[in-house]
Amino acid sequence: MKNKLKFLMVAILSTAILTACGSTPSADNSLSDIKQKKELIIGLDDNFPPMGFRDKSGEIVGFDIDMAKEVGKRMGVKVTFKPVEWDGIILSLNNKDIDAIWNGLTITDKRKQQIAFSKVYLQNKQIIIVKNKSKVSSKVDLKDKIVGLQMGSSSETALSSNSQLSSSLKEVKKYSNNTEALLDLNADRIDAVIVDEVVGRYYTNLKPGDYKVLNENLGVEDYGVGMRKADAKLTSEIDKLIGEIKSDGTANSISQKWFGKDIINK
Repeated sequence: MKNKLKFLMVAILSTAILTACGSTPSADNSLSDIKQKKELIIGLDDNFPPMGFRDKSGEIVGFDIDMAKEVGKRMGVKVTFKPVEWDGIILSLNNKDIDAIWNGLTITDKRKQQIAFSKVYLQNKQIIIVKNKSKVSSKVDLKDKIVGLQMGSSSETALSSNSQLSSSLKEVKKYSNNTEALLDLNADRIDAVIVDEVVGRYYTNLKPGDYKVLNENLGVEDYGVGMRKADAKLTSEIDKLIGEIKSDGTANSISQKWFGKDIINK
């Protein structure tokens, strides 16, 4: 009797420990839940043109917005965009306040430890912009020239990592934002601007013919859609639909709209 009682107590204790430790895997119901409620909630920083930002009427628009809406349409659900503080957006995702992060999210090893990513849909380069009339056609031509960039940006990091280029420059002017740098370029106060391609092509597309982008760049970073690690079915579905959007030319049209060029990662 004592042996039976002892066995029963061990069994109960083992079950309790397994439950507490979460050893029983939770079902991946993310995709079915989204389709059932007919809503996909996307978290974003709504102040990141051209990826996601508010227009003059207050509506959230942008390249990633159009991409996400197209995925939602093909999934048969409404896409709701939920502005979230960027430094806490991964926590919001893992707390299930949002279903995905779609907002120029760079794929990094650190983030891979916290969340899952879709396949790369866009590569963001650090590009060099000059005026259309400029004789500068390569990085070598920037010797003894004045270059502008946004302070604390990836562009600043990319330039400082290229000692050969940075040491050849006459001066590096740092601005609080890229708009100020481009205004100085337009006014001939600087010779070139180093900037994220997604930002630079958006602004130059607003004034076609005024600027040109050099063929050379200062580095590449990959963008992906962020989802919870447990949500494998949702990740697979978004990968599939992004693939369709690329192959049928829809992604190209969206890219042309915002950047004046197809910069979608193939």
